[in-house]
Amino acid sequence: MMEDLSLHIMDIVTNSVRAGAKHVSIAIEKDEKTSMMRLEISDDGHGMDADMAMKVQDPFFSTKTGRKVGLGIPLLKGTAETTGGSFSLRSTKGVGTSIRATFDSRHPDLPPLGNIRDTFFVLIVSHPEVDFDLRYAADGKDFLLDTAEWRNELEGVPLNHPEVIGFLSKYLDEHL
Repeated sequence: MMEDLSLHIMDIVTNSVRAGAKHVSIAIEKDEKTSMMRLEISDDGHGMDADMAMKVQDPFFSTKTGRKVGLGIPLLKGTAETTGGSFSLRSTKGVGTSIRATFDSRHPDLPPLGNIRDTFFVLIVSHPEVDFDLRYAADGKDFLLDTAEWRNELEGVPLNHPEVIGFLSKYLDEHL
């Protein structure tokens, strides 16, 4: 298992960007009534055929040269299933990929979510060319951020411009 779920998010989004994604959607929802947590990450990257989509769920397979194992997706799948949840990966070559994992938030083996504020911050600043739709609904909060809207408002100023970084940091502090 990874130390926390935010590391899974970073790993999957890194894979999305490597696959040419220009738009990534991340949704995290915790329902205290049902004790279920859902994580969904979708992208418009190169996508995979059905055979490759099955292979990437195998810990002894990797698409990266020089590595014989790829643990990100298999570990997320194992965590979801171990905690009484589910995992699905859907991908279409030339269209993109969607990963959905659910977890029983009361399960003792569920790692913490981690610092989602810093995760969102690093993703946006590290990949200013990617449009992110971010949603975090938990603990009475319903946070939404669409970087495409910000990009339109900024009229050509990049999302990793120092002044934008400062504003983004304060914005996330206030809303997450």
